[in-house]
Amino acid sequence: MLRIATFSIVAYDPDDEAWGVAVASKFPAVGAVVPWAEAAAGAVATQSYANTSYGPKGLQLMRQGQSAERALQALLDQDPQRDKRQVGMVDAHGQPATFTGTACLPWAGGLIGRHFAAQGNILAGPQVAQEMGLAFESAHGDLADRLLTALIAGDAAGGDRRGRQSAALLVVRSHAGYGGFNDRWIDYRVDDDPNPLDRLTELLGLHRLYFGKSPAEDTLALEGDVARSLVSILCRHAGFSGEPADRLDAHALRALRDFVGRENFEDRTDLEAQHIDRPVFEFLVKRFGG
Repeated sequence: MLRIATFSIVAYDPDDEAWGVAVASKFPAVGAVVPWAEAAAGAVATQSYANTSYGPKGLQLMRQGQSAERALQALLDQDPQRDKRQVGMVDAHGQPATFTGTACLPWAGGLIGRHFAAQGNILAGPQVAQEMGLAFESAHGDLADRLLTALIAGDAAGGDRRGRQSAALLVVRSHAGYGGFNDRWIDYRVDDDPNPLDRLTELLGLHRLYFGKSPAEDTLALEGDVARSLVSILCRHAGFSGEPADRLDAHALRALRDFVGRENFEDRTDLEAQHIDRPVFEFLVKRFGG
């Protein structure tokens, strides 16, 4: 069985009532193995010679009210190969626990802090876990931002000493998934890439773009340079034939409605009020020219 040389962080955000895992590795599709999380239960990272049953079993134990430390010990007590395992857990109340078996390859270890556990094996050194912890504690933003910041800090400190290949970010919160039907707020993976954290950062940015909403002060009126840029895009990429103007006529507005629908930005435009969210306008100009 291939060992998963990995550095990861599991954490809890009491403000958003969110739990999450961020992980990176010189191993393909690390997100298919390491991260597990469930709203109101906790989060688990299982790695090294990973026992994937630790994910669902650990979540079940924490869902039943056990602390991360007690749940982790229960899993280890039943595992004859526990010396090969490395695990990080955080429970429903944000209490962390981490374990590194004696058979994990060096550098291997972990640390815990307020609402988080950071760990890794086959790392450049203990500074990887240390920098992850420091970055998480000092980072701003929601849990996804803070987890990704911690992962980037661990990579900058040396990360997996064999190199880079994959990364993943999983954050759960009650009813935060698509349509409110599940708890998967953020769930992105980069399975095989020479710079997986760069791509993971881009994916999180796209999530904010597609599912975010700008406040009123961060919207742009469909007039002037904005209108002319959008008409230019419509002419080149949406089969529209019309002249740029300071305001969009009914024909241009219909073309724009079809275009933003095609690009999945209908929730970030208000064509009746003739406004568009600024980040979406800037993205369209960058992608399509304007």
